Amino acid sequence: MFELIFYCLIATVVVGVPLYAYRVRGGPYAAFGAVALAISMPGVALVETRFERWFPADLVPLFQAVALYGVVVSGIHLAHLVRARMRSRWFRLFVSVPGQVVVAAGFMMGVWLLAALPLRLIFGAIGFENGLALLAWLDLVPIMLAVISILTSARPVAEVVRVHLGDDGPEDVQRVAVERHRGRKPPPLLDTRPLRIVQITDPHLGPWQSVRALRSIVSNLLDQQPDLVLLTGDFLTMESMGTPGALFSALEPLRERAGDCYAVFGNHDLEAPEEVRHGLAENGIHLLIDECRIATTPVGPVQLIGANYAGRECADHLARLLAEHPRVEGHLRLLMLHDPLGFRHIEPGAVDLVLSGHTHGGQVGLVSLGFDWTVLSRSPWPDHGLFARGSNRLYVHRGTGFYGFPLRVGVPGEASMMELIVD
Repeated sequence: MFELIFYCLIATVVVGVPLYAYRVRGGPYAAFGAVALAISMPGVALVETRFERWFPADLVPLFQAVALYGVVVSGIHLAHLVRARMRSRWFRLFVSVPGQVVVAAGFMMGVWLLAALPLRLIFGAIGFENGLALLAWLDLVPIMLAVISILTSARPVAEVVRVHLGDDGPEDVQRVAVERHRGRKPPPLLDTRPLRIVQITDPHLGPWQSVRALRSIVSNLLDQQPDLVLLTGDFLTMESMGTPGALFSALEPLRERAGDCYAVFGNHDLEAPEEVRHGLAENGIHLLIDECRIATTPVGPVQLIGANYAGRECADHLARLLAEHPRVEGHLRLLMLHDPLGFRHIEPGAVDLVLSGHTHGGQVGLVSLGFDWTVLSRSPWPDHGLFARGSNRLYVHRGTGFYGFPLRVGVPGEASMMELIVD
């Protein structure tokens, strides 16, 4: 009887949410909801079939009830995005967060079971019962990954990052060493006073990043007395785009340092540019759209160039931008560029340091264990940390938050103070 109710509920959510979305919001969001449910709900259904193998008989009804709750809140969360806005803390905790976890876990379970299907068929054909029993227990791996992703995504990691600028480097873009100090203060610098920079990127106000949480992160970073606060884009999600004033409130602690704060657009900001403009301007944050400003700092003048998000035209866009704003003698030259992929198009010697985000650190990797590897490590995108090409340096921030489903696995967010040192 339970299975009938469970599968009918899944079918109702899979069909009902896209139909409701189509009627109220139109085809694009209806398609998004249909795809999200189509790739996640089969995995959720398959998980339920494993309960009797994984748990004692007296605990199975409890987990079945949890599964029912997960399907219901998944549907409610996706339906609420039809008229998206920031919700109360209780709605986030009991609907949005568990709903997104179920969708993410269902997706991972579906992919995992599909990948294991050939082995199951082979083991079944040859009567290898021990192999089938082992695969049954390995089916817990996606659930474990979902739990790890929640723990990884909970809060960004506080750290001090020391970046040394130099005159030489590789001909092609390569990762280079960077000092990271987590959970402890770095040794004092005796010879020079570094430029202290706080970078905020990809906060993505939404179910996982409330206004209150981002305000707290910003306030804690300001307590470290940075010289500059540089915001490199992607401030909103669908929920915060539908909530006028949310970004203004979240960034309000920056008003006390307004003259030292600069920002650029990310790709998601172009979906609600006026809301982002308002949130930045009301807090005195300078939005640089293909503009250049000179910032006065305790270590000397800094030439700040802010690149607008340009997508596929990035190479020509950056060439024009840097030509329009040539290097000023005696000034440190920094470029704020949301997407780090454009770094490879910058001629050696054109900038001292580029600050980017966008990649969320690669999302899935071994960073939490102290290794640099992520799923983007072999891709054209610089994923996180420090990179070099000639004398140019690029720092890719892992992100203050993330968008949508909790798929940060082993790549925590970042709340860092950068100490920039000119060798």
